[in-house]
Amino acid sequence: MSGTAGNTKFLLWLLLLSTTSLSSSCFGSELDIKCLKTLKQSVIDPNGILESSWNFNTTTKGFICQFTGVECWSPNDSRVHALNLSGLGLEGQFPRGLEYCTGLFGLDLSNNKFSGPIPWNIAQQVAYLTSLDLSYNSFSGEIPVDICRDLNLLNIQHNQLSGQIPRDFDELLRLASLNVADNQLSGLIPSSLSKFPASSFSGNQGLCGPPLDDCGKTNDSSLVSYIVNDMIKDDFVVVGAAAGFVVGFVVAFYFPHVFVFARRLHPYVYRIC
Repeated sequence: MSGTAGNTKFLLWLLLLSTTSLSSSCFGSELDIKCLKTLKQSVIDPNGILESSWNFNTTTKGFICQFTGVECWSPNDSRVHALNLSGLGLEGQFPRGLEYCTGLFGLDLSNNKFSGPIPWNIAQQVAYLTSLDLSYNSFSGEIPVDICRDLNLLNIQHNQLSGQIPRDFDELLRLASLNVADNQLSGLIPSSLSKFPASSFSGNQGLCGPPLDDCGKTNDSSLVSYIVNDMIKDDFVVVGAAAGFVVGFVVAFYFPHVFVFARRLHPYVYRIC
């Protein structure tokens, strides 16, 4: 009897597992469809490539896997694995809706006419991204500090990005391919990135440090800007210490006759005449 009960529990467990898996798959498909719909609506498509290929007026299983530039995990899964939208002539800001493609591992928007900033919360939008190619566009602003941590490839060459390469790039432990060339970047290259060739950083007049020239040969204002931002990032510890030193020096210099001490929490004022 106990054996029969055990078999029944096992069968119920399998049924529950398959039902949960099916529900998750359907839910994932709906989210991925929403992802592509939102993306299509958020970009300008002057050549009509997405307009002609991305047709949502069908219920055929896996239909989104036939869209131009859409790569699914499997033909019947309807979950987007990668978006390869390179060279389609797309325009506008960074596409919206990517957070609904919950299984997205690769994003290629290269050789288009996108502009504006890279979203500061891109790591939250595409949490599992391992490959990101935004090269040959007109993205501007600074590189997001919280970039996707699991990246194996990052290519942001030939844009209009400015500011420093975030120090957080030292935490991109899986990064095997990097290209930030031909931008307007400045400051010191994070030490962990010195393993990449100089060509990965060329075309940024303000960048310095290995594998490029020593920082002493670069523009002083760029280096000062980097150091100041670095101090600010460290919770103002260095800035606070420096400010305290300056204030103390001024008080001692202009008011040498007054010093305040404390003994057993009782303040005393001593005058030096």
